[in-house]
Amino acid sequence: MFVRALGHFHPPNLIDNAFLESLDIGTDDQWIVERVGIRTRHTVLPLDYIRQTRNADPRAAIEAAELSNAETGAAAARMALERAGLTPKDIGLVVAGSCSPDECIPAEACRIAEELGIDAPAFDLGSACSSFCTQLHFLDGMRPDRLPDHVLVVNPDNSTRVVDYRDRSACVLWGDASTAAVVSPRVRGPWKIGHTIMRGDPKGADKVKVPRIGHFTQQGAEVQKFAITRAGETFEALADAFVAQGGPREALTFIGHQANLRMLEAVTRRCEIAPSKHLYNVDRRGNSGAAGAPSVLSERWDDPAVGDAVAMCVVGSGLTWAGALFQRTR
Repeated sequence: MFVRALGHFHPPNLIDNAFLESLDIGTDDQWIVERVGIRTRHTVLPLDYIRQTRNADPRAAIEAAELSNAETGAAAARMALERAGLTPKDIGLVVAGSCSPDECIPAEACRIAEELGIDAPAFDLGSACSSFCTQLHFLDGMRPDRLPDHVLVVNPDNSTRVVDYRDRSACVLWGDASTAAVVSPRVRGPWKIGHTIMRGDPKGADKVKVPRIGHFTQQGAEVQKFAITRAGETFEALADAFVAQGGPREALTFIGHQANLRMLEAVTRRCEIAPSKHLYNVDRRGNSGAAGAPSVLSERWDDPAVGDAVAMCVVGSGLTWAGALFQRTR
């Protein structure tokens, strides 16, 4: 499986730590940076709406949001298509997945295809924050003759709409973003998928939740421990696969789930990953769910400093975790 291009989109409304401090919820820049290492994050919600309502009723956020998942997903997809030198007519399948879809039905992928004018099958395949690598795992495991030349994989994650801005432990984390990848089973791209992993532990299903109508909640300490452990295990498995193919472990770049910077730093210490081989944007973008890790690679798409191999390791509600090994083809 080849990755022809990645694209990303971050809505323009910016929540900085000074804004969160102005909400008078017992937090400030020092408290936030020390605990999660995040300074700014993006949102589809108007800042005045957050200031006035603290998003106490997330049903109102659906109406208040300035952009839909279809619109932000399509924006990321347009960047990916442009980078790949393709048009919507070249896409033969759309797959989407995230933490907070706009509707139960139709599938989010159908809305994104409609927004882009794509005439092709579309369906959702999601596992919360680990959706992107889970989608790659399934696509990479399919018979190539069952797939079209180009598949569009989209992760529109506008989860600030389900954040309670009276809860400092949650609202300091989340930011909105969307990503899109153009992948192909047979047309070469600048990256190939060399190995994928998908795992799960449904006994932890209650540890991270967003109800149909309600706010995001999590058992923070337990989830942090889980994320560090599973992301580290995933990195080690991908590193082993890379070494088995003849690659030097020290050449492997780590991109983890952008939950918070302190969690990522714990993974790099555990796995002895050099700071120069750790890429992240959570300090500027916040936890943007399924779009977080792929947005890091998309933002560095033309940067040779990324290196020739990337281990992307993501964890999510369910509990689920997944990974993908990206290897340069040129």
